[in-house]
Amino acid sequence: MALVRQRVALVAAAFVVAAAVSACGDGDAKPDIARPRLENGQIVFPEGSAQISSFATDAVKESGPLQLRLTGRLVWDENRTVRLYPPFAGRVLQILVKTGEHVSKGQTLAKLASPDFGQAQADARRAQSDFALAEKNLSRVRELNAAGVSSRKDLAAAEADYARADAERARAMGKVKLYAAASDSVDQNFSLASPIDGVIVERNINPGQELRTDLQLANTPAMFVITDPTRLWVQLDAAENQLAALRSGRKVQLRTAAWPDETFTASLDTISDFIDTATRTVKVRGTVENRERKLKGEMFVTAELQEAPTADLQVPERALLLAGGSYFVFVEEKPGRYSRQDVKVDAVRDGVANISSGVKLGQKVVIEGNLFLHRLHRQLSGGAPA
Repeated sequence: MALVRQRVALVAAAFVVAAAVSACGDGDAKPDIARPRLENGQIVFPEGSAQISSFATDAVKESGPLQLRLTGRLVWDENRTVRLYPPFAGRVLQILVKTGEHVSKGQTLAKLASPDFGQAQADARRAQSDFALAEKNLSRVRELNAAGVSSRKDLAAAEADYARADAERARAMGKVKLYAAASDSVDQNFSLASPIDGVIVERNINPGQELRTDLQLANTPAMFVITDPTRLWVQLDAAENQLAALRSGRKVQLRTAAWPDETFTASLDTISDFIDTATRTVKVRGTVENRERKLKGEMFVTAELQEAPTADLQVPERALLLAGGSYFVFVEEKPGRYSRQDVKVDAVRDGVANISSGVKLGQKVVIEGNLFLHRLHRQLSGGAPA
């Protein structure tokens, strides 16, 4: 029994010694590093805090020209483009040109066999015969009237017949000549000619194909598309906030993936008067010279132009924070001390914000870690809205 009591006493003594050692250890432990605090509206980190190194800053600079970029595509210049549809129903007999071939005005592109065209030729021949008959009849009636044989009424009727025959002859022959065809034969062979000088960029017919004049009402492709590819249109999409920098006659620089190291100068011609409800963009059209024919129809392009700055200072867009409809930034007064400042933003382009008030030239604004500072500021302010 005495042995058991001795062992209990030794265990109790061991616990007392351990508690004493533990107490001494707590007394020698260093206090926790002080947390950030809010001092005169500024967030202040203690000297040597590891959090300071996590913030990145950039200096407030003077504003330079803003670079605007608009996306778009190249299309044929419609002032130098024609799309040919069949004027008469018929069958394709022969195709005389190939895609990519240069053609001259009046050059035959294809030959068609068309009963409808044959009917137009027959109408022209009949109108010529009727006119010749009416002309002879009028001459005869005039002679008889001069001799006192025919009446004034007969002469008036002959003159009216002559006028009608002359009008019908002009109409029928004009229809045939409209398509550069001869009116002295009825062969039903129609030669489709090019109305302009240009290049065949599309051909959508084949030999033996049946053509109908009503197909063009159903969005059927044209038989031929002829254009002058040395000048193209560029169609661009502009955002609403870019409209102030756009005007007719302004020059823009086009870039394309096909020629990444080259720019092509285009001139803006028209700016649409309405906004596309689906994309919320405004259509802008310009003209670009393409004498070397490096640019192609339907090619995607990017248009670049410089806009004069509306403010004196600029900061990286990453420095901006938005709360309650207002922008603000965090300025590094010195390492470990950051103040929140409201700023007025005039424009934001390509990652750069133009600032008209709120910061000074040369000040350092936080561009990495500013969201953490915003949350910390709210916490230290007692949860007040930023």
